[in-house]
This record gives sequence, structure tokens and C-alpha cells, in this order.
Amino acid sequence: MSNFPIKRIVVHCTATREGQDVSAATIKSWHLKQGWSDIGYHYVVRLDGRIEKGRPDTAVGSHVKGWNKGSIAIVYVGGLDKDGKAKDTRTPAQKKGLKEIISRMSALHKNPPVMGHRDLSPDKDGDGVVEKHEWLKECPCFDVRDWVKQGMPI
Repeated sequence: MSNFPIKRIVVHCTATREGQDVSAATIKSWHLKQGWSDIGYHYVVRLDGRIEKGRPDTAVGSHVKGWNKGSIAIVYVGGLDKDGKAKDTRTPAQKKGLKEIISRMSALHKNPPVMGHRDLSPDKDGDGVVEKHEWLKECPCFDVRDWVKQGMPI
């Protein structure tokens, strides 16, 4: 359990190319090189669906500026096609792993909303909806809210 109430679950992608597998340890090394104290995410979903532990749930993550406290951060490996363009690269195994960890965290934290990193971009036009033209990043390269609403199909 965290030391703070969980208000949201945020899904990210590693922004690595399709088929390129990376571990939580590798991501942690990237983040340490950037001067961070630890890996920014709480959970990593590998290409084969394995879920690796990142930062402790009791620690505030480092994944969306201004939205870290009160969030559980989950990242799936991928998000870019072979040319480096944004793409939903989730394997069926990753979808299953994402569903598992989101379901577990939702049950543990009283069903907070689940969203993608891009959904936390500022609403620049003030209409109450963060639209594609307002995204700071495309991460996680799929519509998390819609996927969850559909029951997280594999």
C-alpha cells in the first residue's frame, strides 16, 4: 500500500521500437543517468507479458510532471514502429499483463480512473477535453480510457 491515496493509474510506453525488449533494470539505468533517484514507474510490462516491479508503490513515481503524487505508473515496453513513429505495439501477452496489473491496482486502490500519459496534457483550449492537438506526447500510443471501457480486450 502507498503512503498517499492513489487517485489515478497512468499507463505509459517506453518509446522503444517494436520488438525491442527492455527490462525494468535497463529503464532504471536510463533514469539514473538522467539524475533521477530510481526508475520512474512502479510496474513494467515486458514484451512477453511479464510484469516487473519498478519503484516501490509506497514511493511517489516520476512519470508525469505535476501528476506524480497520487499516481501508480505502469509502462509497457514499446510504443514506436520500426521507423520511430508512434504506434500501439502491445503484444497480446502485454495486453494480458497490462490487464492483470491494472485490475490488481484498481482493486487495491478502490478503482481510481485509468488513463494514458497523454490524457494528462494541459487542456489548452479550455473545453474540458484533452484532444489530440493538445497532447504533449502521444504516449502510450493507444487510447487507454477506451481500452479500459471496452473491458481491456486482449
